[in-house]
Amino acid sequence: MSDILDSIIAVKHQEIRAARESVSAEALREQASTRDSRDFVGALRAKHAEGKPAIIAEVKKASPSKGVLREHFVPAEIAKSYEKGGAACLSVLTDAQFFKGSTAYLEEARAACSLPVLRKDFIVDTYQILEARAMGADCILLIAAALELQHMRDLEAFADSLGLAVLVEVHDADELMDSLSLKTPLIGINNRNLRTFETSIETTLGMLEMVPEDRIVVTESGIVCRADVGRLRAMNVQTFLVGEAFMRADDPGTELARMFF
Repeated sequence: MSDILDSIIAVKHQEIRAARESVSAEALREQASTRDSRDFVGALRAKHAEGKPAIIAEVKKASPSKGVLREHFVPAEIAKSYEKGGAACLSVLTDAQFFKGSTAYLEEARAACSLPVLRKDFIVDTYQILEARAMGADCILLIAAALELQHMRDLEAFADSLGLAVLVEVHDADELMDSLSLKTPLIGINNRNLRTFETSIETTLGMLEMVPEDRIVVTESGIVCRADVGRLRAMNVQTFLVGEAFMRADDPGTELARMFF
């Protein structure tokens, strides 16, 4: 793991301990039971069936490497813009310390549209999965670089028991091979080097032949222009998670439509 990822995971464990003292797992489970569910994987496949790229559009205020990406940050407005622009799903950052995210941002974004929503955070404990369901998330992220394989399997099984989809994120071939033992069809290939934070879509292109046809490759990070989209789609990559390029635009949904449609 990179130093920054080590730091983030350490903070996550501290946050979970504090959260458990404030809200019990039983209380979260009760909240979760009242939430409706949206089909995250189905929304992606529906776009594919139409011959269109499936975009997981990110609601992201800041990042550790780039700082604040968007000063005028209103999650509900962004979500509506993305839906109008043709997004299949949303991804909302809920990490507060490193990405200036919030669980409230996810709730606001989801309430403003009909799109399924991914809770984008560093999941290391079942408590966070209960939190995700209670706040209305339809999918969670599992980062292979941050988790042992059996731990990932256990977290996936718990998410599945709550009706949550799972996007597993990998950065290299070893992580990819581990991720293929999970049940989820969603394989996220992050084009960002965790040590240098540089991005290259060659990361996705270089691993495509290792991914079985029954899985959905989600290319993440470093997709910044129509040329990137064209190269990836030419290699039959049809699912994209994009945040920064949209967040820096005046109207995120308009930029989404320009890049992809």
